[in-house]
Amino acid sequence: MRNKAIEPNEDLHEEYYQVSPVILESFPKFRLPLDTFEFREQVAQLIPLTQSGQRISADQRQMILDKCAQGLVFVARKDHPVYAQHISKQLDLVLVDSSLKSVEIALIFQQGLTDRLNAFLDQPVAPVLSALQTDLLVLTEYLWQDPYRIKQLRKNLWKEHSLANHGVNSLFIGLALYLRLNDGDLRRKHLDEVAMGLLVHDLGMSKIPAFIRAKAMPLTRDELEKIREHCWIGGKMLHSLEVRSDLILKQALEHHERLDGKGYPQKLPGKELSMIGQLCAVVDSYCAMITDRPYAEALTSGSALNALSQSPGYNDKMVRALMGMMMG
Repeated sequence: MRNKAIEPNEDLHEEYYQVSPVILESFPKFRLPLDTFEFREQVAQLIPLTQSGQRISADQRQMILDKCAQGLVFVARKDHPVYAQHISKQLDLVLVDSSLKSVEIALIFQQGLTDRLNAFLDQPVAPVLSALQTDLLVLTEYLWQDPYRIKQLRKNLWKEHSLANHGVNSLFIGLALYLRLNDGDLRRKHLDEVAMGLLVHDLGMSKIPAFIRAKAMPLTRDELEKIREHCWIGGKMLHSLEVRSDLILKQALEHHERLDGKGYPQKLPGKELSMIGQLCAVVDSYCAMITDRPYAEALTSGSALNALSQSPGYNDKMVRALMGMMMG
């Protein structure tokens, strides 16, 4: 890569960003995963320091760490996908890197939480759930510091449906809707639990045979009954993992219930549905409709919102709030 001359009034962070020592130390010790550059103040230029995959010695590594501590080590923003892939394995690093832009942080959270959720869906046991909760707390801390950061996160949605993709899409859209509806009345504990419920509300689907979930043709009655069991299954799985929060469990159990009593698994009347269950129902349906699924192509956001607004099964206030959020 050519050197870039830096003029005094030029914003260096448009094309490069400074690497914090904490993040640099988290890279593989002797083979950095991307190109690094040193800022030479005397010539006002970025000079190539190391190349991606290049073997470096212990002395070279210490030299780079020393320069990094002085704020002189940079990486190119064009390499952000590599950087994001690395930080997504240690999400707490997001909170210590002030050089990252909101769009870059959103990509890191999207990739990192999808990876963690995939791991939990594959192995739904307590240690894996604990790791997922730890990373999710990084996200809620990030939003607790500034709730308006959710605007960028809700733009980072997966276009293809999978259980993990759907969970992360539901998390971002659901938190945006929750923050909009509860502006001025936020509680950190509630935010943490709402986030977890949104992320794992479809956990029970991981126990439904894959051939049923991937079926493009209409389901048989038996297959449909199996699908409808996933709410109970998810609730039981969470309970067995000692999850006791109503804000989490209600989302798993109620996200397919409808205000007109035509949902499942219990066909509860609207007056018996929790508000968080109603929110998850709106978000679950919206996020499902805007992704490509085996049995249906993705709808536009407008078409999905219109379908929700015409159904008596969803909370009208929440649908209108979602419409204002997505179309505003």
